[in-house]
Amino acid sequence: QVHLVESGGGLVQAGGSLRLSCAASGSISNINTMGWYRQAPGKQRELVAIISSSGFTNYAASVKGRFGISRDNAKNTVSLQMNSLRPEDTAVYYCYCATFQQRAYWGQGTQVTVSS
Repeated sequence: QVHLVESGGGLVQAGGSLRLSCAASGSISNINTMGWYRQAPGKQRELVAIISSSGFTNYAASVKGRFGISRDNAKNTVSLQMNSLRPEDTAVYYCYCATFQQRAYWGQGTQVTVSS
């Protein structure tokens, strides 16, 4: 089992920045991909950004150029730097990881609220 703990969510004005962090613990030896999803009330959970153990990254089109994902494999942490935030970025952000065996784990979620 993998336990993911997020931090860094909060309130920010439009145009501002936040940095989310997530630390993995437990059975971490098989973690391949780590990343972030988000879900707004009444909306589907959507991919924000992912990064593989080899450094491959993928971003949602809506955040490309504004958000940056980074990872420290040795520490089993993943971070999401969010810049130029918009009200439509308001959501619960979930840390995510997937093992090489295709097993997925989720964090508890952290609220990001962007005010106009």
